[in-house]
Amino acid sequence: MKRCGLLGEKLGHSYSPAIHAELADYEYRLYEVAPEKLGEFLTGGGFDGMNVTIPYKKAVIPYCAELSPIAQKLQSVNVLVRREDGTLYGDNADAYGFAGMVRASGIQIDGKKTLVLGSGGASSTVCAVLEEMGARSVTIISRKGEDNYNNLDRHADAEVIVNTTPVGMYPNCGVSPVDLSLFPKLEGVLDIVYNPARTAFVLQAERLGIPYMSGLYMLVAQAKRTAEVFENRDIPDSETERIWKKLSLEMQNIVLVGMPGSGKSTVAARLAEKLDRIALDSDAEIEEKNGMSCAQLIEKHGEAEFRKLESEAIAELGKRSGAVIATGGGCVTREENYDLLHQNGIIFWLERDVSKLPREGRPLSAGDLAAMYDRRKACYERFADHIVDNNGTVEDTVQAILDCLK
Repeated sequence: MKRCGLLGEKLGHSYSPAIHAELADYEYRLYEVAPEKLGEFLTGGGFDGMNVTIPYKKAVIPYCAELSPIAQKLQSVNVLVRREDGTLYGDNADAYGFAGMVRASGIQIDGKKTLVLGSGGASSTVCAVLEEMGARSVTIISRKGEDNYNNLDRHADAEVIVNTTPVGMYPNCGVSPVDLSLFPKLEGVLDIVYNPARTAFVLQAERLGIPYMSGLYMLVAQAKRTAEVFENRDIPDSETERIWKKLSLEMQNIVLVGMPGSGKSTVAARLAEKLDRIALDSDAEIEEKNGMSCAQLIEKHGEAEFRKLESEAIAELGKRSGAVIATGGGCVTREENYDLLHQNGIIFWLERDVSKLPREGRPLSAGDLAAMYDRRKACYERFADHIVDNNGTVEDTVQAILDCLK
């Protein structure tokens, strides 16, 4: 079996092993190597194929006996193959991955004025692809260059913007490199960040009705190209689409909203068991952090203060990936919670008849529940990607959610 993997200095969690497991049956491991050990690792013969990530995409070049034309042009290598004579061949699959992402997005590049945010290694790859695709102009926006974040007004006519910076990437979610409202002619937004699934950058694009795509497709497409180089064989492009859809679903949270007592926690637990995911509950997080029940917190501090605590809990839960999250009934009353849940989640509104909602131990449910429902209905509709009837059995509701996910 071939020995393959991902080389970097500090890797943390990576989705690459899961992607490569879908593509081939070679071993794929993570290799964290200190800079002073890089030469020893590359010449030691301990691998057959390797992806390379920061900070080593240029550092590995002197160890390569030959570079592919695209790697030579970009002076950046993210694929290494050990040839039969023991020498290393360097290639670059990032350009292939980004080009695939652009095509999948449907965003037109030919003849467009494009801005590229960031001047790092990924920026040069993205610029090369945009130029090859016929962009009318490609301008790099950096912190200190001639074109920077303080004079964006000179590029208000930009039609496509690509983010190659780590701004908004997990765990520092919720921030964006630019305000897209400054670009009234914008036709497309691309972000190479893939965690969270929707950065603040693309969430704003979504709100403004601008076509966008996040970076997971690029990650999968470059992995497909890498596997082709490792194994010297063609893999159908349809595999990129299949794996991208599968991984997108697995990475996103399933978020449940609905009236107090509508069964969110019960459904979340059963759904998590069915999908082999972790079940999380915003009310439980609040209670654990503050040492008292939600009812006690509301009685002691009032609903407004409780909602702030709720948003803090949702901010942390919303960063997670692949979980089932039950939320408090009133979380939809704060608009900020939508982005926190939507950035990495598919949101289901569990709708239940008001007459079936319990009141005991719920101070906010002691009044007119029908009036509360009327006040919140538009909020639930605003948050929800799907509406599920929860007046039947738990199993019926779980199956309805599973059917939506298909």
